[in-house]
Amino acid sequence: MHYREELESGRDAFGHLIKAWHERNGWSQRVLPALAERLDLGRVHNSQLSNLRNRKLASPGPELFVALGRINQLLARQGGPGGLAAELRDQLSDTPDLLTALESSALPLLGDDGTALGPAQLFEIFVGLRQLPGAFDLRISASEAGPISAALADLLTAGRPWRQCREQLLAAYPAEKRQRRERFAEVIAGQRDFSAEELDAELPDLRRTLAALGVADEQELSADQFLQLLRRKVRANDPQVRPLAGDALAEAIRAQLLDPQAG
Repeated sequence: MHYREELESGRDAFGHLIKAWHERNGWSQRVLPALAERLDLGRVHNSQLSNLRNRKLASPGPELFVALGRINQLLARQGGPGGLAAELRDQLSDTPDLLTALESSALPLLGDDGTALGPAQLFEIFVGLRQLPGAFDLRISASEAGPISAALADLLTAGRPWRQCREQLLAAYPAEKRQRRERFAEVIAGQRDFSAEELDAELPDLRRTLAALGVADEQELSADQFLQLLRRKVRANDPQVRPLAGDALAEAIRAQLLDPQAG
């Protein structure tokens, strides 16, 4: 690969990484700059994060990678799925909005070996010298978001009507924010689709939903395996996933009306 292509690929991957990090934690773009400033970990600006996410920041300074790497290493030590450590909670006690955001979710960026990505590793990703961690290299194209959403709905309902599954699925879905819960319900009910970005951000909680239902522990089904399962379901042309075209819906309803066993 030519070095310019390598750089372009790196910028694309890094933008995806920053976007996924924010979406999986449910953070606004104010969280990382505020955390860096409060704990004196370096300087990060909202505009830098926005431009990184949109692949518009071609040459960020080294201080950005230092700040993001330090924040990530801090969250790996004092945050994560188990919640914030008492020390970090005390340090943020005078910034309630920031504390609330991190108490809600403070997941770090981890490499394939389970270690937190530091400044050097983040820079290597940005310039195309390091691949994204497998857990974050699940880029979903816009064209497959709809079919995958349909496959997901059919999987979680086992092909049954949403009304029969609603209470159990909502009890198992771990996200607490009302907007996310309403969006999840609309997707599973077939009223809308997740976007590619939303699907990427939802994968961890969708796997936790399966675990809460007793289907598969998170350790048994990685994010990559889960996504591949949904893609296989789409490729299998499952009738439950394909929308009915033309008169097919009317014919299906008519068949049920004429079936003496129906109802």
